[in-house]
Amino acid sequence: MTELEVRGLTKTFGAVTAVRDVSFTAPNGKITGFLGPNGSGKTTTLRVALGLIRPSAGEVLIGGVPYRRLAQPRRRVGALLEATGFHPGRRARDHLRVLAAPAGLPDGRVDDVLGLVDLGQSGNRRVREFSLGMRQRLGLAAALLGDPQVLLLDEPANGLDPAGIAWLRALLRSLAAEGRTIVVASHVLSEVARTADQAVIVTAGQLRFAGPLRELGGSGRALESAFLKLTAVPG
Repeated sequence: MTELEVRGLTKTFGAVTAVRDVSFTAPNGKITGFLGPNGSGKTTTLRVALGLIRPSAGEVLIGGVPYRRLAQPRRRVGALLEATGFHPGRRARDHLRVLAAPAGLPDGRVDDVLGLVDLGQSGNRRVREFSLGMRQRLGLAAALLGDPQVLLLDEPANGLDPAGIAWLRALLRSLAAEGRTIVVASHVLSEVARTADQAVIVTAGQLRFAGPLRELGGSGRALESAFLKLTAVPG
């Protein structure tokens, strides 16, 4: 079964239409690159998927149901939308414990995900001491707490150095190989070309392409060329 499905999604904010009749699927065992210029509707789509805002029309389904109807949402869906939702004075391990407790997750899982994102030696450091890249890793650890089937990640490579980006690529590929559904919203087209199996491209809130990455040429240069053509504003 397709784990994430966007059906005719439309979202308006007053006179502004952020997303207009967008439909696509993100299948199990695949990484879907979600691409578009700033203001194209990517983050709005992800926020609807997570039940943070209500759609004006259409729906986003996870395993066939909206997020709000999931019995144990943190165990089903993990998300990284921005690496700023941390109390600066809280230790990294305590931040994750605060998130784990309401979901009924054991403390042992906190140490598991800290190790998974290479922060095992930094769990007792306060978040204010973390670099942007370390905060990204901590945000990813939070997304992985419930061992979710679906991961929704907005610019997960932000702040990572080249070695960190290579590490992230390997991690995402390994998670997808376990059958998980992974959606990565990103501006780093060359990295998407190296990581994703399929692409969804939106601009001005409208779908421009959804399909296997190979249909766009596969390479970073081919993806960049296709992206520029698909997102070009008519003059």
